[in-house]
Amino acid sequence: MEFKTWLNTKIKKTEKYLEIYLPEKDNRQKKIYESMRYSLFAGGKRIRPVLMMETFSMFNEDEDSIMPFACALEMIHTYSLIHDDLPAMDDDDYRRGKPTNHKVYGDAMAILAGDGLLNKAFETVSQNMTSMKIPAERILKSLEILSTASGTEGMIGGQVTDMFVEERTMEYLEYMHKLKTGALIRAACEIGATAGGATEEEISKLSDYARYLGLAFQVKDDILDFTADEEELGKPVGSDEKNAKLTYITLVGLEESQRILEDYTEKAVASLGIFGDRADRLREIAEYLLIRKN
Repeated sequence: MEFKTWLNTKIKKTEKYLEIYLPEKDNRQKKIYESMRYSLFAGGKRIRPVLMMETFSMFNEDEDSIMPFACALEMIHTYSLIHDDLPAMDDDDYRRGKPTNHKVYGDAMAILAGDGLLNKAFETVSQNMTSMKIPAERILKSLEILSTASGTEGMIGGQVTDMFVEERTMEYLEYMHKLKTGALIRAACEIGATAGGATEEEISKLSDYARYLGLAFQVKDDILDFTADEEELGKPVGSDEKNAKLTYITLVGLEESQRILEDYTEKAVASLGIFGDRADRLREIAEYLLIRKN
């Protein structure tokens, strides 16, 4: 199957399960469900659940078993975007070509929608443990990976280091993005491999792949903020430079950022050597993210 067709199939499957796990509600708190769903179904690449599904499938053919974890990860990612866009943080008005959550529902509801998605993520896993057909010890280990990756030693910690930059160095920049962007991407691959029954060596190699992929993903984001078309990107461009944020572009410039992007991508792909053609889709994902337009 051609890569784009394969990817769209995985995205559609993710969204089918997200509809199952977060349906519309007609009760007194229906507004919170509307707000949560507004951001969860606003589009996006769904790259994290796709990565989890593919790494799991390398070791276990029953892909449906990992869907509660895959959807939980996408809920956590979406909650982080809702909160990042708030006036107290990045103060963004548009996300994926649509008004941000707080612009539609107000700051208070946006905060609650983010909180709701974080809680719903763990509800989704805990309420579907028996349907996953995965040994309990693997589920527990995967929950540990998920909670750590989304917490203060992961994504939240990365956001803090972005908001309160202490030094403008490459070491600091990489540290920040290994947490802010990279933690959930690593979690996708580590959970997929762990739940699927991979060996420690295999998990380690997939973690290396995801670490470099996460860094490449962020470099590409920084490049797109500097070079992309606003309509294609779905949000205003140039805000990083205007706000003097620490990015690859503001630190080393466009040409060097492009070189670093290619280097990270090559290292990600090289990490997959032990898997042979079993990892072809993961290689294609890395190449796709290298040339993406949004």
